[in-house]
Amino acid sequence: TLALVLDELERMQRIVNDLLVLAKAEQPDFLDLATVNLTDLTREVYEKAQALGPREWHLERIGRGIIVGDRQRITQAVMQLAQNAVQHTQDKGDIAIGSALRNGEARLWVRDAGEGIPVGEQDQIFQRFSRRRNRRSSEGAGLGLAIVRAIAEAHHGRVEVDSSPGEGSMFTITIPADQPTGSLEVVP
Repeated sequence: TLALVLDELERMQRIVNDLLVLAKAEQPDFLDLATVNLTDLTREVYEKAQALGPREWHLERIGRGIIVGDRQRITQAVMQLAQNAVQHTQDKGDIAIGSALRNGEARLWVRDAGEGIPVGEQDQIFQRFSRRRNRRSSEGAGLGLAIVRAIAEAHHGRVEVDSSPGEGSMFTITIPADQPTGSLEVVP
């Protein structure tokens, strides 16, 4: 009984923390903007993501250059996408992480070989408390992709999904390489 109660408390704490992130996303100090090396960021996220589950992880592409963004929030968003990919991909299934920098935009993506998402559900998955009907996993409250969207939008960007049932999904966060705000801290 104690183990069940502690597990439920932990789950509730994660929900509260996610709701706090969404509430903070509307505040002007949500992001801690600095210059970020996209190459280093991509490699770091890839290394962290591999610990999420026994999948066939691939570093698909590495963008080269410097962007202005919140390193921790971008990492949080890509790690959420990687966690979702693990939940929707079979053991030893392929998951790729990549980035690119071109035309003044940074793109970071996670591509999986999971079950895919029907076109009719793709717009809804970014809403708060939205959960897929056919989920294999019952974890989560349906806030993860809403947080990803909030982080992308706070960077004046967007998140998109390209998916077909049975063919996997590719989630892409696109943000302007330069953010329209004041002084910056240089981050290696």
